Amino acid sequence: MIKYSLTTLCALLVLVWAVGCGDLTDHSHDEDAHAHEPEEMPRGPHGGRYIADGYFALELSIFETGVPPEYRVWAYHKDLPVAPQDVDLKITLTRLGGVQDLIRFAPQEDFLRGDTTVYEPHSFVVAIEANHGGETYRWSYDNFEGRTRINREMAEASGLETELAGSATIREKITVYGQVLPNQERVRAVSARFEGEIQSVEVAAGDRVRQGQALARVESNESLQTYTINAPISGVVTERNANPGEQTDGRTLFTIIDSSSVWVELAVFPSDRTRVGTGTLVQVVAVEGNTSREGVISQINTVAESNQSVLARVVLDNSDGAYVPGTFVAGELQIAEHAVPLAVKRTGLQTFRDFTVVYAQIGDEYEVRMLELGRQDDEWIEVLGGLDPGTRYVTTNSYLVKADIEKAGAVHEH
Repeated sequence: MIKYSLTTLCALLVLVWAVGCGDLTDHSHDEDAHAHEPEEMPRGPHGGRYIADGYFALELSIFETGVPPEYRVWAYHKDLPVAPQDVDLKITLTRLGGVQDLIRFAPQEDFLRGDTTVYEPHSFVVAIEANHGGETYRWSYDNFEGRTRINREMAEASGLETELAGSATIREKITVYGQVLPNQERVRAVSARFEGEIQSVEVAAGDRVRQGQALARVESNESLQTYTINAPISGVVTERNANPGEQTDGRTLFTIIDSSSVWVELAVFPSDRTRVGTGTLVQVVAVEGNTSREGVISQINTVAESNQSVLARVVLDNSDGAYVPGTFVAGELQIAEHAVPLAVKRTGLQTFRDFTVVYAQIGDEYEVRMLELGRQDDEWIEVLGGLDPGTRYVTTNSYLVKADIEKAGAVHEH
């Protein structure tokens, strides 16, 4: 029985596949050969991609354990390891858009080590040129991942929208909570100007009154003349403590609140206190419902509450009655603005392997860009690395691109 080593079997598999499928390798040594990768690529003893041309073979691996990703290559001749110093090797990676990375190699231990970091995504056309024993060998193959093609008509029909990546303003916010209160500058406690007997009452609690409207009539105890108590402001009668036949006795007869303006008191805790001041922009959102309104902090209490928070007041226009005193609200405080040179819209973000990505568009092709991220707000997220300024990327319906790529099932090569 004839026994074969692992590397011999790998070489035989490559040769059989090359004869049946054509142009992965270049036996003439004169012309580049180019073919799409088979579903199951041959692997060498170190787990890398195994390619052969006659008796000469290379095993290529992108090594990224404890170091930035780099190419490492082992050479073989007639199934035996070749000393790395006996091979002159260079690899050119052509990325989407025509960008090329040239990698040169130097001997290290029993392999050739590339001098260039192979940055993500590992998606490119690989062109290899090796010289050994006076012969030149060339290979070329596609190593695509996170890439798909969608023609313009299909992209438009799918609602894909794109923008150019560039600068943006990141608005840093914190969220606090509080309550709507009556604007105390719009509250009136109404009493009798002269003590006397209440002759009649014209309004009830809950009635809306206008400024100058009659509230009650009182007969003065001194002059015995009857006079009218009128509403000092427009608003709602929230309290009525007056009935015909009663003496006024110096008490508050009516309370009127004009709720067209309200106070919102927000609890700011010590960790955020130094970042908040008068004039801080606030977006006030009703806890129940979708009501949202913008205002600024007009006052901050100097005494802390029992829970150690400090109350910050916002005066809001409430002419439409959207904010009911006594209800709870959330406040988004804009505490800083940061102009950043590069940012993308959060709507374009997707996940790919262990990365957060956007999909770059070049012509009809879309490909992942792995992002290093910084500060963010509701709309934008700062990009610290992984994307070039001016790159066109998908901002709307990017999940459709992700689904198309996942359907293709591209494999990450090491």
